[in-house]
Amino acid sequence: MYPYTLTQLTRANPFCTPFMVLHEVAEPGHDAPVEPHLKRRFAAASIDDAEVSCEYGSNKYYAICGFGGILSCGLTHTAVVPLDLVKCRIQVDPDKYKSIFNGFSVTLREDGFRGLGRGWAPTFIGYSMQGLCKFGFYELFKSFYSDMLGEENTYLWRTSLYLMSSASAEFFADIALAPMEACKVRIQTQPGYASTLRECVPKMHAEEGIKAFYKGVYPLWLRQIPYTMMKFACFERTVETLYKYVVPKPRSECTKAEQLVVTFVAGYIAGVFCAVVSHPADSVVSVLNKDSGSTAIQVVKRLGPKGVWKGLFARIIMIGTLTALQWFIYDSVKVYFRLPRPPPPEMPESLKQKLGLASH
Repeated sequence: MYPYTLTQLTRANPFCTPFMVLHEVAEPGHDAPVEPHLKRRFAAASIDDAEVSCEYGSNKYYAICGFGGILSCGLTHTAVVPLDLVKCRIQVDPDKYKSIFNGFSVTLREDGFRGLGRGWAPTFIGYSMQGLCKFGFYELFKSFYSDMLGEENTYLWRTSLYLMSSASAEFFADIALAPMEACKVRIQTQPGYASTLRECVPKMHAEEGIKAFYKGVYPLWLRQIPYTMMKFACFERTVETLYKYVVPKPRSECTKAEQLVVTFVAGYIAGVFCAVVSHPADSVVSVLNKDSGSTAIQVVKRLGPKGVWKGLFARIIMIGTLTALQWFIYDSVKVYFRLPRPPPPEMPESLKQKLGLASH
């Protein structure tokens, strides 16, 4: 049902292109074997097969991408738990936690250094599962949509391809994240409620049932889908722009270390935009998971236009650093396992000929 619906939508929008499959036909009189049809993958050109450990788009490729997502999201989000804790407390109790520096001061005074790590377990588990789906499904959907669009439209509509692929991946990633996110916020923002994940889960289930873990999934979609769309599309286009206008030599001539530096810079730029786009919904999620009887609409009305932007500075620092480190770790995993790492997309020769740009 899901792939069929996607296909119908694709055929009905500006991405539309005839679906054609090219087959090699042997000349008459020759019994040349027919090569199996290979799908042309977006951005898979210019890859030296001797340097990679698997084919682009293979099951092994997606599995390692998912593993890279686990490391990139799980480790980075756990590393910034203290900043996330203060950010959440500013959002849910701005009268007590007036700023990021005041928030750290009050938390240290009341809970000590150990209190800054409150909620690390659900953070690590939840964001590891989110990273698995986010990065693994992103690569899968990007290949899936690219095959439907065709080579030329894939290039022309590549930004929309990144947006569609990341939104589809994040839809599933948030379902995986929601239970642990609910536990994390409850532990961090309700003093005395629970100090560990093992204590929090049965208590929440006893009070509200299974809905306690998924009532925040809709605000999560509102927060995370725009965030992820910006994260992936902005990163992809920033990398393309950096290699085109900033890096003094082609990507193929850059060392792996130099390429990873470009990845980190592009990731930080993308992270700043992500933080701004997703912050209002993040505020709603924090308050919603703290107050068991509230709805998203009630929280928005209570916070007001200014309230939803509380803690933005802390979130920009956190998300900018997070996003840069996530892309750096993810790309490093690809380098370590020798996965195909295509260069920035180039205009197909067939499109150049149609536009009169082909060199003669």
